[in-house]
Amino acid sequence: MMMEVCDHDDQKGLVEYVRKASASPFLVKTYMVVEDPATDEVISWNADGTAFIVWQTAEFARDLLPTLFKHSNFSSFIRQLNTYGFRKVSTSRWEFSNDMFRKGEKDQLCDIRRRRAWTNKPPKLLDHHQHQSDEDQRSSSTSSSSDYTSLICENKRLRQENEVLSFELETAKKKCKQLLELVAACEGNAEKEEENRDEGPMLFGVRLMEVQSGIGKKRKRVEVN
Repeated sequence: MMMEVCDHDDQKGLVEYVRKASASPFLVKTYMVVEDPATDEVISWNADGTAFIVWQTAEFARDLLPTLFKHSNFSSFIRQLNTYGFRKVSTSRWEFSNDMFRKGEKDQLCDIRRRRAWTNKPPKLLDHHQHQSDEDQRSSSTSSSSDYTSLICENKRLRQENEVLSFELETAKKKCKQLLELVAACEGNAEKEEENRDEGPMLFGVRLMEVQSGIGKKRKRVEVN
């Protein structure tokens, strides 16, 4: 009987060890894409390897996220980072840091744990007539606290999504401006070409019409003389 208990405990310990020694697939995939030099223009480590930076969010969401996580939602990617304790450490760019997510230290990924919103505790067995009013008050307080925590998390998520949308909107405006400038430049070139055609062809930088006019004037002077 004692041997069976020991075997059972050993099995539980082994399962727990394997669980802790296995890094999350999300972390492994994120680490791989950050490490890949082929994607450095889109996502890479910062200068000292203590954080990673998403340089081009639109390209990252469009080209890389679907191959890694089967979706193209940058906001969802940020929410996943938050659940694993990552922090946005810059206000001017999408730079994220975690103390155990470091360049060249892939083994530490196993120590990063997913956060839980709250810990479920087993309910206490109380007599139906004992401290009923106190239980109601505690239940109301717990519910209010949970609602408040949920509101804070939702507010944080909305702020981050708003940052993403603002960045993407600014990028779209810049591309639209570049497109309009390109169209204007093309129209200007077309007008110049049209003017050149109206004025006639050129020979050695001189309009043929001007050359012909000059020849005609010379002929008239010769005839007069």
